[in-house]
Amino acid sequence: MADMAARLVARQSDDPTGDPGSAKEQSSSSASQLLSTLAPVALFTLVWLLLFLIFRKWFARNYRPRTFIGSLRENERTPNVSNSFFGWIKEFYAIPDTWVLNHHTLDGYLFLRFLKMGVVTCIVGCLITWPVLFPINITGGGGEKQLDILTFGNVTNNYFKMFAHAGCAILFFSFVLVMITRESIFYINLRQAYLLSPFYASRLSSRTVLFTSVPEPYMDKQMLRQMLGSQVRRIWFATDTDDLEEKVDERDEAAMKLEAAETKLIQTANGARLKAEKKGQGPAAAESGHGSVAARYIKPKNRPTHRLKPLIGKKVDTIDWCRSELKKLIPEVDRLQAEQKNNHSKKLNSVFVEYETLSEAQAAYQSLTHHQVLQMAPRYTGMNPEEVIWSNLKIKWWERGIRKVVTLSIVVALIIFWSIPVAFVGAISNVDKLVGPDGYLPQLGFILDMPPAILGVVTGLLPVILLAVLMALLPIFLRLMAKIGGDPTTSQVELTVQNYYFGFQVVQVFLVATLGSAASAVVEDVGKNPAGAPKLLATNLPKASNFFLCYFILQGLGIFASVLLALAGLILFMLLGKLLDKTPRKMYKRWISLSSLGWGTLFPIYTNLFVIAICYAAIAPLVLGFAAIGLYCFYFAYRYNLMFVSNVNIDTKGRVYPRALQQLFIGLYLAEICLIGLFALATGESVGALGPLIMMILFLIFTALYQIALNGALEPLLEYLPKSMDAEERRLLALDHQQGHGGDLEYGGYQDGEKMQTHPSAAAASNGKNMGPAPHKKPNMITKFFRPDVYTDYATMRRLVPKDVEIRYSEFEEENAYFHPSITNLTPLLWVPRDPVGISRQECAETGQVIPITDEGAYLDEKNKVVWDAQDGRPPIYQEKVYY
Repeated sequence: MADMAARLVARQSDDPTGDPGSAKEQSSSSASQLLSTLAPVALFTLVWLLLFLIFRKWFARNYRPRTFIGSLRENERTPNVSNSFFGWIKEFYAIPDTWVLNHHTLDGYLFLRFLKMGVVTCIVGCLITWPVLFPINITGGGGEKQLDILTFGNVTNNYFKMFAHAGCAILFFSFVLVMITRESIFYINLRQAYLLSPFYASRLSSRTVLFTSVPEPYMDKQMLRQMLGSQVRRIWFATDTDDLEEKVDERDEAAMKLEAAETKLIQTANGARLKAEKKGQGPAAAESGHGSVAARYIKPKNRPTHRLKPLIGKKVDTIDWCRSELKKLIPEVDRLQAEQKNNHSKKLNSVFVEYETLSEAQAAYQSLTHHQVLQMAPRYTGMNPEEVIWSNLKIKWWERGIRKVVTLSIVVALIIFWSIPVAFVGAISNVDKLVGPDGYLPQLGFILDMPPAILGVVTGLLPVILLAVLMALLPIFLRLMAKIGGDPTTSQVELTVQNYYFGFQVVQVFLVATLGSAASAVVEDVGKNPAGAPKLLATNLPKASNFFLCYFILQGLGIFASVLLALAGLILFMLLGKLLDKTPRKMYKRWISLSSLGWGTLFPIYTNLFVIAICYAAIAPLVLGFAAIGLYCFYFAYRYNLMFVSNVNIDTKGRVYPRALQQLFIGLYLAEICLIGLFALATGESVGALGPLIMMILFLIFTALYQIALNGALEPLLEYLPKSMDAEERRLLALDHQQGHGGDLEYGGYQDGEKMQTHPSAAAASNGKNMGPAPHKKPNMITKFFRPDVYTDYATMRRLVPKDVEIRYSEFEEENAYFHPSITNLTPLLWVPRDPVGISRQECAETGQVIPITDEGAYLDEKNKVVWDAQDGRPPIYQEKVYY
């Protein structure tokens, strides 16, 4: 990306004379570059959007699965909209963003809000800067042309004009500070309302605290209960399950191999039957002497077989072998699981503790548990059992510290030196220059002897593929580093990755592209006239904004259309489904598996775009307009995606949002430092720039002090639930009860765990629910904006979340919630397709003596293809999601 930026800006800033002053007299190609980027991207976007509108009608499973897919509960589904080409757009906008909050995740809702915040901030920035700075920049006397005339770099004839840049910058940056503050307050109140709503507070995870690095003497239930108090309800110890995991994996592998073999046998025998019937032959024509129904149509050699070792192993009948293995493995797994449940296993150094109420769990989470440093810490709460990274629960406190330091060092090194592999990939595209007679590596000149077609692939296609692979591997590597670093849950991994990836985005996507563009544009001139380097950089730094104008076009239009179309996902879904899905289970799994979003790598991309807009607000205000359009395009695309397409497997309970807000301070600091540098360079030309320089230095200090004060005030509220919320919720519930708008004086019933013995569907309240009267009179827009503490307070925010829904559990679900999955992993139910002549029924009868198996809900059609009832979406292997 830095190389692309260099090429973009070098074309507009290259000065063959070496005279710094001549750069002002040269013609600019900034407008033509913008148009040359806009034209193909706009055409690409138009074609992709047209395909999206067509495919949306044809492929409902890929473009609106959340409206009907059976694996989602009714309350999780999005209302269906029109299937016409454009009629759906009006209905789409009629669904409020709060639908995502109540029917998807808090993370998804806040992600949309973050994008809207970016759009609003950039529009306000345009209103602040454009009327003032455009006229000043245009009349700046710098001799720039086209779009460069609109930048700070064109102001040279009157440095007192820079007071306008400093004033607009301070005004805009102050607005950004206000937005960060009000959104932080909004998040705190919404989070409190969300976590205290019966829908969340009744969940087991909300009342459970994970203690890590627990000293060995405290890995005892009696000792823990004495220390933590009588409010402790259940305790689950993390235990060594290596042997059990190995046996469970062997059992499940044998079970799935048996299921695939049974399906193949049924399909093969039924296919032979169909062929025989076409030829007018009966079953006797294919009789092989064996008594099974399948043997009437196929010979023993046609039964599924496999080798015990690849290539050289003994070939065995797969069905017979799997049945024999499962007869040994199933009882062995049952025995090991019973031993684990009876605490006959080695304990690790982590423990899950369930409390009677949410408030008691919060009290334990917020308190200092152990008198020794780093013992029984860090603590976590709100983690779903599915999110737990069990292998990290055995990490010692000192080991965690070492892991954090090592992984952070690796990530920092990766961010700093990422340009090296990218430069290598870029060099491949110019291999003809590198290995030619005048190149750096003439000894590799034989590469040029390749056939032109192959050389074209090497220099054209190969670099694109390698760069795509590099960028695809980066998020995987960062998540691996976070896991190695010791994070015990996947949600915590996402938060760590959010920091890592944001650092990468700022350094490699923004700083390297900006500085690399400015430097590369003047490198030849600096060589000829080193003394003019500072002035040249100051002149060309604003021109690097032209790259980001193109970048926002590419991202805003191209990525917007790509997110909507998701062509790769559609092709993989159809192609892999045909090639790999040979059993009803695999077909069902692919059908219900919705695409997922990774907040740790999604938020940083758009936080960085926001940072870029902030940094160039006073230097090249046009960037703000392009950023507003681009961010709105992203908002539209992800709004559609969250409502109709994607699901989220990892829920951070909104914690990614305040972290993204804090990362915007990086944008403010970079913008202020950049302006300080530009004003400092200008003071060498005129004392008129001294005033703006002092103003920006003072505002930089103010920004740092403001962030320290803001974090000091808000950080505890971002992490913890205050005790006063318990009393406040009871007061509001009593008020609701008096006014006849629902409400349960027993605090939603989630304090009494003994009531949670059933597992009904958790139907969330609709947006039309009776929320009662608003807690405040309707304010005007300005008052509402500057008083989020009043008009987005807890009483207001709780009206956005369901108040009349709570989660209940069966006794089995409660007792086994925080055991390692291998301890509660039941013997799987095998699922095979039914055939017309009873082959499947006989196989089910024989295999059922070893392992549960059924042929209901799937069948072989007249073409011998496996079919299952996708419309119903509830096959025999369906398992209802448990809201832990």
